[in-house]
Amino acid sequence: MDTKVFRSMSYGVYVVGSVDGERPVGCIANSIMQITSSPATVAVSLNHDNYTNACVAKSGLFSFSILGQESDPSLIGGFGFRSSKDTDKYEGVDSEMVCGCPVIKDSCGYVVCRVIDRMETATHTVFLGEVIEGEVSQAEYQPMTYAYYHQVIKGKSPKNAPTYLPEEDTPQQGGKAVWVCQICGYVYDGDPLPADYRCPVCGQDAAHFRREMR
Repeated sequence: MDTKVFRSMSYGVYVVGSVDGERPVGCIANSIMQITSSPATVAVSLNHDNYTNACVAKSGLFSFSILGQESDPSLIGGFGFRSSKDTDKYEGVDSEMVCGCPVIKDSCGYVVCRVIDRMETATHTVFLGEVIEGEVSQAEYQPMTYAYYHQVIKGKSPKNAPTYLPEEDTPQQGGKAVWVCQICGYVYDGDPLPADYRCPVCGQDAAHFRREMR
């Protein structure tokens, strides 16, 4: 089976938020869909290994902030390649609490949901949520698609994402040198890599990049 076919499906890029007690937690997700319009319900898929998964199950609440093409790409690195278990992902991020859940202001908008059901798969939990709040944050933003993230930002999927492909981590041999961030997978198309360069997705310095031939 050619798993790349799934990239032809329509996905967005979202920051899913919840709480660990009173502490905000969150992660990146790309598998969210609206199920019904009245009452408004949505479904979100979260990996069992994501700390946010357990927090959603315990609190019964989750939010998702819809990232736009204009959103700071470092949000993807900060929320997608670290764990909320030992990291305050919201430190330095312009956010607020709405109906008990954290939401990101640098986004197209947000939705807050109350969990009404769940389904377990081998690796992910699908939470069904009834919408209790939702607002547009930046009306001028264009929603970021999963394809845009890969093709324009040139990032890769976190390993816990439903759409992660193992071959993304396999260097491709070729005749062109590029530098690849070992934290988030961002590709710097050039050689050499500037000594003072920082990854635009996760903010890591040049020491976290590896030279590959593609």
